[in-house]
Amino acid sequence: MSQLAKILRPGKNCWRIERASRLALIVDAEDYFKAVKEAILHAHHSVYLIGWDFDTRIKFEPEGKTLEGPNKLGPFLQWIDKNRPEVEVFVLKWDLGAVQALGRGTTPLAILNWLTSKRIHFKLDGAHPRASVHHQKIVVVDDVIAFCGGIDMTADRWDTREHRDKDPRRRRPSGRRYGPWHDASIVVDGDVPKALGELARERWRWAGGEELIPPEGCSTIWPQSIQPTFRDIDVGIARTIPQYEGRKEVREIERLYLDAIASAKEVLYCESQYFASRRIAEAMAERLRETNGPEIIIVNPESADGFLESVTMDTARYRLLKLIHKADKHDRFRIYTPVTENGEPIYVHAKITIADDRLLRVGSSNFNNRSMGFDTECDLVVEAAGPPRAAQAIRAAITGVRNDLVAEHLGITVEEMREAMDRGGSLVAAIDALRGSGRTLVPYEPDEPADIEEALAENDLLDPEQPPSWTKRALQKFLLQGFFR
Repeated sequence: MSQLAKILRPGKNCWRIERASRLALIVDAEDYFKAVKEAILHAHHSVYLIGWDFDTRIKFEPEGKTLEGPNKLGPFLQWIDKNRPEVEVFVLKWDLGAVQALGRGTTPLAILNWLTSKRIHFKLDGAHPRASVHHQKIVVVDDVIAFCGGIDMTADRWDTREHRDKDPRRRRPSGRRYGPWHDASIVVDGDVPKALGELARERWRWAGGEELIPPEGCSTIWPQSIQPTFRDIDVGIARTIPQYEGRKEVREIERLYLDAIASAKEVLYCESQYFASRRIAEAMAERLRETNGPEIIIVNPESADGFLESVTMDTARYRLLKLIHKADKHDRFRIYTPVTENGEPIYVHAKITIADDRLLRVGSSNFNNRSMGFDTECDLVVEAAGPPRAAQAIRAAITGVRNDLVAEHLGITVEEMREAMDRGGSLVAAIDALRGSGRTLVPYEPDEPADIEEALAENDLLDPEQPPSWTKRALQKFLLQGFFR
């Protein structure tokens, strides 16, 4: 097999490439919340929590505490403050998200309690264009371990990979139940956390904070509950950063998406909260027109979360799917929604792109315009490159990740997934053969939008590619909605 040109290009479609000793994909928040707590428990210098939102009342382990310290985020960080005096905690939260937090019970009060501590530092980050979102979800501990992906440490996120119907553990801090939720993140050690620590300190400085000193000589940390997916591997870090004051625009993620789509030979597998970027859809349509182009499979939620978000994103998806289906002359495109055993739609919040067995991207960015240039995003990327033996091991692991994700959605084993691939010869054929009743993937069938929905979708107020012109009234509407999760 001839060696293919590398996809990752620092300065073009990624910020930089750093070495990881271990990297694991964490699917769904049951394992993520526990792993983050494990890592913080071993901190010796600093913890950076960078996020769209935090809710201090969430439980790390709703099924019952197994780890040291309080089970809720807020009390746990206060416990760290009391019992680990050498550790400083820096919490950076998107400032417009504070509008939503006003209705979240004790959350603002808990944050006020942190302000009495000299070692827990909290900031609302307003260093962004009007109505832009700081959407990165990053945790860095001692610059030796980091988490980066799509999972927010807030309410409505915790779920297991079983996505059980009416799971009593899926409860908001208020006690109300919420539906099944599918999400993903990456945990990584080696040199990658140093780079993400640098990014976190830069974000803190942008927000008006002091210059933070990087930790030195800290011991390696790895959660016992997590098995590495990859070892000794190069990892790309890709960002979206909107232009703001003297800060230059960065669109690495958009370029990475387009390069991944262009590079796929056999199959492009994607999980995303939205399908609303025309640039992405047009790039996919171009590949679908090719006689020997790749299969393209997208796993989406049935509907976006929130009324205006649903109107905007779902209507944009309807229009873009018309473009896609017109281009799909060879029947290689599929878009599915995962459902539970009893047929309840599972909300897809994961942001994953897998191109053949060559590239795996996991992060905070979605297939929408905002993620391309208006919001602040961060993704991690693994590419099968290097010496043949090492590249082959990476390829096998990437294929394993894809098969594992699809098997989860279909409620089957990975072995059953592999056997179906061998029989059908393609991912589309395997999924079509395995789909059935109960836990499965359901083809998404969009409803034709009403006139008012079309009008809203045509307005780039809610999903702009770049900072738009705002009227006072338009900004007030956005703030009152407080969406884009």
